Amino acid sequence: MTQPLAADDRNRLARESAYRRVSWPRNLAPSSVSYASEGHALLIGSEVEVRRAAVTLEDHGLASVTLLLSEAASAIDDDEADELLRRTRALPSHALNRGEAEALTLEGYLGHFRVGLARDGEWLDLARALAGRDHFDLILDLGHQPRLDLELPPPGYLASRGAPLEASALADWAALVGEFDKPRYFEIDADLCAHDAQGKRGCSRCLEVCPADAIASHPGRIAARVEIDPFRCHGVGSCSSACPTGAIRYRLPEDRQLQHTLAAWLEHYRQAGGRDPVVRFAAAAELADEARVAGQLIDLPLEELGSAGHDQWLAALAFGAAEVRIQYLAEMPERLRSFLDDELALAHGLLEALGLSPERIRAIDADPATRDAPPRLPALTPLTKAPEAPSKRERLNRVLDHLAAQGGGDGGRHALPRGAAYGGIRVDSQRCTLCLACVSTCPTPALAAGQEQPALSLREADCVQCGLCEATCPEQAIALEPGFLAGPERSERRPLHEAAPFHCIGCGKAFASAATIEAIKAKLAAHPYFSGEAAQRLEMCEDCRVRDVWRSLARDPEAQLKV
Repeated sequence: MTQPLAADDRNRLARESAYRRVSWPRNLAPSSVSYASEGHALLIGSEVEVRRAAVTLEDHGLASVTLLLSEAASAIDDDEADELLRRTRALPSHALNRGEAEALTLEGYLGHFRVGLARDGEWLDLARALAGRDHFDLILDLGHQPRLDLELPPPGYLASRGAPLEASALADWAALVGEFDKPRYFEIDADLCAHDAQGKRGCSRCLEVCPADAIASHPGRIAARVEIDPFRCHGVGSCSSACPTGAIRYRLPEDRQLQHTLAAWLEHYRQAGGRDPVVRFAAAAELADEARVAGQLIDLPLEELGSAGHDQWLAALAFGAAEVRIQYLAEMPERLRSFLDDELALAHGLLEALGLSPERIRAIDADPATRDAPPRLPALTPLTKAPEAPSKRERLNRVLDHLAAQGGGDGGRHALPRGAAYGGIRVDSQRCTLCLACVSTCPTPALAAGQEQPALSLREADCVQCGLCEATCPEQAIALEPGFLAGPERSERRPLHEAAPFHCIGCGKAFASAATIEAIKAKLAAHPYFSGEAAQRLEMCEDCRVRDVWRSLARDPEAQLKV
């Protein structure tokens, strides 16, 4: 008689069946960026440290070494000092005085570092002055305070922070000579970006979470734009997870590919007899050397842990995971850890608002006992297929709607961590003139104008709390209302303000609200173009206004000079 399988063995077979039927998505030909380094290095620090390092690097095959003495020399034996000077005397060097050290600027990446002195609006290029080159390829910063004090500095930059460097680290740095490619981890759709409109600042979530400071806001002719420097980007992925509109998309894999794969894995796991799966989000490098894991554990091997945030974790629950576990790395940038902590707090807040236990999503370490523990709660009724919606926000909304149907939320508004991309807006009807400047700047379909009469409406499910509507409202009639509305009205379009239409005195067409016309008349009362009988033009639609101007010119050609 055949003995029934133990639960763990049954789950393990179900998991392996799911893995066989659907493979992990891979970008077979990812776009890439290339670095070219000839090995021209700049060493920065005290004279003793840089000359010692120069001697150590003599046999590492660098094309050239330039010394920049930026700090006071430390104590050294006279014989060693003489020997260091003898062996490095031929190297180009420059000692900075205190003022020059404070004015020293450094920017760039492997194969293209620019170093110079910025004083009184002038720039002295030290690569050109000291080495006769346009740039340095490598920077070794031996100062106590790094010139690029970043959690993830650009490739080609190595800082000691005043501590001795390990020989292996120094050797790896010196070996960065040649041509190197790395994936272009992201792509940006500027049309979806909520960063700026008409010079008014909105969302800046991506800028706040990048541990490499590879993201910057650049002024544009109409509005500032977010740009990511692909040469400084380390592909951490937190920017794409933090972006509420999907303007920044991580490409290894894309979030939609990840969701389709996960939904398929969980569906096949259930069909093969698996029960109460636990989905683990972990860095692929952490999973490579693992031994046998519990049968119910379904792993998502992420290129970078930050590339999946609360939207993906919640999707895993909606697709049928009993629990989601995010395996933190033992060592990771503090800004990434803080971001993941914030995402975890946000996920917990949303689950509570939906009437579900926050225990369903938790952070773990690599301890096998925690990793393999059975889930504390059974799986929810699953969505068997990932949402097909094209936008990140709409896919998330469908996940939230499904989870809401599983929970027992009270339908009210719930507070979430500061800065969360959930909430609505309040409109002061006494101030609002329905000029609809807010609608034109809203980067999502959240705000809309009326069809039959002047009106402003909101679909809160689309609002990402960027604040552009609040910033651009000329009457200061809009205020953000943060928090998650757990009721079905979150997905319904509701009116915020309506007004009677103003009809053109020429053709009778409704073209604005009465409040808007009154506000315009008050502001332009002293304008010569609308003086006298011409003031009636303010009560005309655009077409009638143009016709009235032409009629006045026909009656009095000299009126053209007045206009």
